[in-house]
Amino acid sequence: MDRGELEAELEREHPDAFGWALRCARGVREDAEDALHAAYERILDGRARFDGRSSFRTWLFGVVRRTAQEQRRRAWLRVTRLHDWFTRSGGVASEERGDAVVEGEARTQLQAALGQLSGRQRDMLHLVFYQELSVQEAATLLGIPVGTARTHYERGKARLRGLLGADDA
Repeated sequence: MDRGELEAELEREHPDAFGWALRCARGVREDAEDALHAAYERILDGRARFDGRSSFRTWLFGVVRRTAQEQRRRAWLRVTRLHDWFTRSGGVASEERGDAVVEGEARTQLQAALGQLSGRQRDMLHLVFYQELSVQEAATLLGIPVGTARTHYERGKARLRGLLGADDA
């Protein structure tokens, strides 16, 4: 795939790739933007190459996921080192974090319910419902067997229904 084709594919997939980056960044918009930017850099400078073994979309989401994971690890190490430095120097490390205001009671309930699912279940539901990947494509992206992916998908849906009280209706 030449650079022009690659850029066209990235532009076409950008809205969905950003949604996935936002999920991988645990809802922190700035982290998602950083991860997506870094993923695009890797792709455009050739450090990440599409080899055609999966769909372009599945491959792109995998690059975004790995990039976001690496950035989270680096950020964690920075915070850990900073905390250690503060502790050794006699300072007090404080973490101030303003939580985003969530609009709508239904959205709040959904987010709370999603927070009670396992990470793998949340990832599966996000990829299938929001990114419109098949369960098989999501399994490939997450690097798990299709049977395991189906189990996480079905259990995630069932648990979400139970947490939201959808079984009561």
